[in-house]
Parts: sequence; structure tokens; C-alpha cells
Amino acid sequence: MSRLKLAPPVGLAGFAGLAGLVMMNSAHADWMLNFRKPVTDMAQMQYDLHVAIMWVITVIFIAVFGVMFYSLFKHTKASGRKPATFSDSHTVEIIWTVIPFFILLAMAFPATKAVLANKDTSNADMTIKVTGYQWKWGYDYIHDGFGFLSQLKTPITEIKNEQAKNPDYLLEVDNPMVVPAGKKVRLLITAADVIHAWYMPTFGVQQDATPGFINDAWFQVDKPGRYTGQCAKICGKEHAFMPIVVDVKSPEDYAKWVKEQKAKYAAKDGKEGKEPVVAAAATSASAAAFPVKLYFASGKTELPADAEKSLAAAVDALKADAKAKLDLSGYVDATGNADQNAELAKNRAKAVREALKKAGIAEDRLNMKKPEVITASADASKEARRVEINLSK
Repeated sequence: MSRLKLAPPVGLAGFAGLAGLVMMNSAHADWMLNFRKPVTDMAQMQYDLHVAIMWVITVIFIAVFGVMFYSLFKHTKASGRKPATFSDSHTVEIIWTVIPFFILLAMAFPATKAVLANKDTSNADMTIKVTGYQWKWGYDYIHDGFGFLSQLKTPITEIKNEQAKNPDYLLEVDNPMVVPAGKKVRLLITAADVIHAWYMPTFGVQQDATPGFINDAWFQVDKPGRYTGQCAKICGKEHAFMPIVVDVKSPEDYAKWVKEQKAKYAAKDGKEGKEPVVAAAATSASAAAFPVKLYFASGKTELPADAEKSLAAAVDALKADAKAKLDLSGYVDATGNADQNAELAKNRAKAVREALKKAGIAEDRLNMKKPEVITASADASKEARRVEINLSK
């Protein structure tokens, strides 16, 4: 993503100094006079838009007040000036209407682009359900079948000033959210009691968590590290004590973490007899039919002749569980034109989706996944022509 290179105006020392304090670059973010340093493209887009518009309104401020003070001091009775006799000027009125219109139009294009990008949660690599509680967060890993609560870990002695505060004061939790670097993460955000807000400034994400509703958001962080945020809605007396911590790990480390969490959850489930975070549709009798695989003809997007039987199994599973959903994944091989292969896989998955919709399945129960590349297989040419249907929640 290209970043704006904006230089301060020259020759206006007073205003330049003020603007410098307001619009300091990310190197001075530790002074807390600016946004935090962005770590996602979305946050960088918001930061660039903020800086650009701040320069626009600074120039307008200087121009308007410059003309006003010039008029006050240069057009006084003491200087011998005589008042004008005109009552209005159509030319001036047109100018001060047209110029602001074009200024607003110029700002509207990047602003609209940022808003649309911020709401585009399609083609996510993974989905996490986020639930706000008084006063902690719950994270459910939809496709992996486990979840946990995340709450403040700062000792009460630090909060009561009975001991020195550590560098992560009020920004440390017992169980952080963990995600892989370089993957698009979709969040389904809700609340169990009052309105909260999941706010990660370095990600460019701030989304209300409202009881009875599910809002969505997304982020993709390419650099591993630990990032912090907080609840951004006043949600009760301990609102200040529900921080957000996200650990971004390399794909390899993330895979190890997921394996550990599944093992931990399995042990806990066996001991306490609790139901998994994701409802147990995968344990139903119909789950044995998954994954459902439909093999298309080479270069074709029409449903194969034996599709009816395979689709029937998927339809039966959804009818058996009103909360169940299906993931539709197209596959391609690693050879040939990558763009053409991806488009072919996408159209095949769309064909399966339309067939399921005709069978009475609502579209919001069908999740379209990004095409997956086959790098090696016993029969790569056949496997690369398939659309796979999996059960999800």
C-alpha cells in the first residue's frame, strides 16, 4: 500500500508548530499525541486518511483566519479605508460554494474506499467468535472446536498502588487471542450482557459488541508479535479492566498452539463432561458423510452427473441441525495459469452453492472459502477439480 508523503507548510512557524504537535508522525507515537503505529494495511489506510484530512483542514484554517485577520487589521477606519457599498456578490458566493464542494469530493473518495475495505470480511482464512462479558472477553475458534475466556491479569496490589506497576499495567491477560501471521481473520462480535466494543487501534478495528446481534470485522497482521487494545464502550464499573491482547504467531507456531489447545480442551472435556464451544453437529450421524466431494470435468463448471446424491447428504445434515452451516471450498493444482485456476475453482464453488440454494438452503448458511491449491496428491488432476463441502458452525 502506498503511503502519503506530506510536507508541512513553509513560512508559518506558529501554525506549523501547532500542526506538528497534532500530526506528529508514527515515530513520536509514544508521546500519545497521535494514532498508534499501524500494523495492518487497514490501519495504515486510516492513518494516511487522517493525516491527509488534517493537512486539508489546517490549510483551510490558515486561509480563512488569515483573510479574516488581514481584513480586520488592514481595513480599519483609522487607516482611511472606506466601507464598500455593495450588498452581495454572486461571484464570491459561487466561489465559496464550488471550492468546498470539490474539497469534500476529493476527501470522499479515499474515505469511501477505507469504509468499504473496512467492511469487506469476505474470503477470510479463519473465523473467531468474540463475546464481551462484564468484564472479560470470550474467544471461540469456530472451525477448531475450542474456546476460552480472556481476563485481566494485573495484580490487585498494582491497581491499589501497593506495589510498583509493571510495563504492561492493565494491558495483560491470562489467555490472549492467538492468530497466525499473514492470514485474514474474520471476527463475529457479540455480547452476553451489555454493550461492549472490541477495539484494537493498531489493527484499525473498532466494532461494537451488542447483546442479541452479531457484528463482524476483520484484520490481517503480517508481523508476529503481541498487540494490545481495550473495550471502547463504558460497560460498567470495571470497564477499564477488560483489555484485549492478541498474540500473532508464525503459521508453524500457530499450528503447534492449536494442537496444544485441542489437547487441553479434550482433557478438560473428558474430565468435566462439558460440551464443546462449537455445537456438536460434527458428532451427529450425518457428519459421517463429510467431507462431501464433487469432482468436476476438466475445464468445466457444470455440476457432475453424480452431484445429486452428494448434495443430498449435505442438505440432510443442515436439516438435522438448524444451527449448522456448510463451508464450500474449491481446489486447483499448482500448475498452469494461477488466476484462471482460481477463477475456475470459484465458479465451481458458486455452482454448488446455487444448487444447495435451490434445494432450500438459505445463503447465510453457506460459507464460501478461498480456493485451495493442491501441491501433491495421488491423483492431483482429479483432486484439483473438486469442490469440497464441510460441516461448520
